[in-house]
Amino acid sequence: MKIAIASGKGGTGKTTIATNLARVASDKGQSVAYLDCDVEEPNGHIFLKPEIEREQSVISLIPEVDEGKCIHCGKCGEFCRYSAIVCIRDKVLVYPELCHSCGGCALVCPTGAITERQRQTGVVQIGKSDSIDFVHGISDLGVAVTPPLVRAVKKSAPSADIIIIDAPPGTSCPVIESVRDVDYVVLVAEPTPFGLNDLKLAVEMCRTLGLRFAVVVNRVGIGDDRVHRYCKDEGLEILQEFPDDRKIAQAYSQGMLACEIYEDYRELFLQLLDKINNIVGLTKKSTSNLVKEDSDAGV
Repeated sequence: MKIAIASGKGGTGKTTIATNLARVASDKGQSVAYLDCDVEEPNGHIFLKPEIEREQSVISLIPEVDEGKCIHCGKCGEFCRYSAIVCIRDKVLVYPELCHSCGGCALVCPTGAITERQRQTGVVQIGKSDSIDFVHGISDLGVAVTPPLVRAVKKSAPSADIIIIDAPPGTSCPVIESVRDVDYVVLVAEPTPFGLNDLKLAVEMCRTLGLRFAVVVNRVGIGDDRVHRYCKDEGLEILQEFPDDRKIAQAYSQGMLACEIYEDYRELFLQLLDKINNIVGLTKKSTSNLVKEDSDAGV
């Protein structure tokens, strides 16, 4: 099963939840793959401390214009939704940092003036943290469009009982690419006004994408009860709560996993894991039964 750990904003404790969850799942005997898709600032390796075994470059295709063939019809610019290529009078401008490498501009060019050149946008590193399979992406400096790198991280995932995807913060394209096709999303929120605002955005994203999700409230005690009231009003399940605890901050600052040094937190993460296993396991079983019933009925 694929589980995405996401949040509407940064600093909610998303990586803390993801890495500790990966560790307790592995300790419990499940095969685990941890994918850090926060490719602009990956930090799961600080806590899991993997041995990197191999590295591969991620290449994107960027348009290149032959001015000798170009008739400056402007069709390439009309096609590009991101203004990565623009025709201004007798000049075509290309902005590689905006290009999503779809290849559409080359397809609509009537004279074949547009070809594509390769550009490295980052690397994917693959390794092991004890029995946990580890994959993360690191974007090159200046690369603004990271979904291709996120896709490369997900494509590199080995087979495992549970794949934990540590998504980037927010609700932009890299986040959507990270949570696409997962079985379940855990939204990590903090009980503050900013936390509530960004949780609402993340909830809207999951609903728009048709994803099943629930909430983990982290650092309980620093704010008020508005996040809890919102979840109750919206019928959202709160899977687990974690208190605002100084010792967790100390463990984080030292690159240590709370579940490995504090038994009470190990128990909290085990409880969270059991809830996710039960929810997703029941969902998969129900879906499997529906498929079997349709097959038996000749559908």
